Amino acid sequence: MKIKELVYGALLTALALAIPLMFGGYLRVYIPPFSATLASHVPSLIAMVISPLVAGLVGIGSTLGFLVILGPTIAARAAMHIIFGVIGALWIKKGNSIISAYLLTIPIHALGEALVVIPFGFSLYKAGVVIGVGTVLHHAVDAMIALAVVRMLGWKLEVSDNEIKA
Repeated sequence: MKIKELVYGALLTALALAIPLMFGGYLRVYIPPFSATLASHVPSLIAMVISPLVAGLVGIGSTLGFLVILGPTIAARAAMHIIFGVIGALWIKKGNSIISAYLLTIPIHALGEALVVIPFGFSLYKAGVVIGVGTVLHHAVDAMIALAVVRMLGWKLEVSDNEIKA
């Protein structure tokens, strides 16, 4: 891991922790049994652009933030940030677009969050429809925010020798 990647990863991890810890009360949407903290996927989605390792580390930070503030069920859902982040980053590293990575990871993210809540007593309907569909919508909104941030930063993505340069 390069120093630049480490710094980006640290900053995005700090943001992944800060969003649920500091802004959860303001950015949280709660429609029982579904809850979502707006912008909580943004650090993981941006981390995809940097590298798979950074995406994984930011996902771990996000999971820890949600564990502290909202407990194990939401933390288990947040652990999906690790999986979809790494998969999306690997997709981008292969030379695919950010938008295609964001679209590719929507079903992975939604299915993962739906399945992970079943052991916590969620019915298949609540897990699949409420959590799954809610996650699709939440991921889509956060992907638009992440894409806007990446573009505002002026990052020009060049794929060369399987390396993403931001």
